[in-house]
Amino acid sequence: MNSAIDHTRILILKAEMGFGHRSAARAMKAAFEAQYGDRCTVYIVDPIQNERAPDFLRDSLAEYDRAVRDMPNLYRLGYEVSDTPLSVPMIEGGLSVLLLDALREIVTQYQPHVIVCVYQNFLAPLSALFALTGNHIPVVTVITDLTVIHRLWYNRVSDVCVVPTQTAYDLAIKYGLSPERVRVIGIPVHPDISRETRTAAEVRESLGWKRDLTTLLFVGSKRVRNLREVLRAFNHSGLPIQLIVVTGGDDELYREFQQTEWHVQTHLYNYVEDMPTFIRASDAMVCKAGGLSVTEALAGGLPILLIDLIEGQETGNAEYVVEHGAGDLATDPITALETLYHWLIDGQALLGQRAAAARRLGAPRAAFEIAALAWAKAGDYQRELRRKTLLQASRLRALRRLPLPPPFLKLPRID
Repeated sequence: MNSAIDHTRILILKAEMGFGHRSAARAMKAAFEAQYGDRCTVYIVDPIQNERAPDFLRDSLAEYDRAVRDMPNLYRLGYEVSDTPLSVPMIEGGLSVLLLDALREIVTQYQPHVIVCVYQNFLAPLSALFALTGNHIPVVTVITDLTVIHRLWYNRVSDVCVVPTQTAYDLAIKYGLSPERVRVIGIPVHPDISRETRTAAEVRESLGWKRDLTTLLFVGSKRVRNLREVLRAFNHSGLPIQLIVVTGGDDELYREFQQTEWHVQTHLYNYVEDMPTFIRASDAMVCKAGGLSVTEALAGGLPILLIDLIEGQETGNAEYVVEHGAGDLATDPITALETLYHWLIDGQALLGQRAAAARRLGAPRAAFEIAALAWAKAGDYQRELRRKTLLQASRLRALRRLPLPPPFLKLPRID
């Protein structure tokens, strides 16, 4: 058995357009490594950052942040206009031209046996690359929003399209994917969320937090428009709560909060690698309605107080949480504070109901299930590579066994 073929190379394609895609990629990498160990090598790559990608694409992260924060209505309009039957083919064609060289270089460099894609803009360029080279590497697409899904996600290049909800499944069929290629599993979250066995109080103590205070995990950055105002309201609420504030690597916001006078127990973190531990130690999450933030909270059984959302793209995530009773939407500080009061009165009865609903919706082992699917596809591809290699070797041996053709007769020279 050829060990060079049997060792599995997994390429995860992600983008920095929001934290969710990065979190999904890391969750998948952790799941592969937990299940398959040294039998695989996992690479996480952002094609937009490749030197062969156009400069304006590499600079697009800052523009995305600015549009989401400062021009939400314009962003929503752009999202809706781009998600139409007429727009999508043109967008896919443009993306294929812009990213083809970058993806060709990445695939050539890493030689993957399976590609896991957690960002929709790479699917059309992959399809173009496979058509050009005649080599189709298995693609497992992992959608990172719950119910409002852009058409770009549903590209037929995907051997498996993993969706989080029945609504997302129905859209996949509507947009032309065959049912056998669509699987309802969930959005991947870090495996540690399902592996943590300590109680919340025990985890809080290990982190240096108060054991006996209701603990609210704030996750955000400047992208969350109401973060400062909601924190200010909670800080002056006089409630027996503990605030855990993670600013997502936003240095400016972190320094601002360090200089704030806090009147309730508060712990500040600029960036957190071990979010599963923080989730396990908390009683609720306060965040924007991003697909991964919502999914991580549900996987950890946390009620969610949604204080912001990107109109259009994240509207479905918020509706999904609220309609299923796992949280509430409160986009101004007074409403957010009223919601918190309602959660905490009567012995925290409503908070308990929200938590039970979150546990019902959560899919803490989604990453493992998706990894198993991708592993099977990689195995099929490896066997096909081995078959082709053996066939080529057999043909070469057969050619070597053929008798040499007789030499041409040498005719007499005529002067």
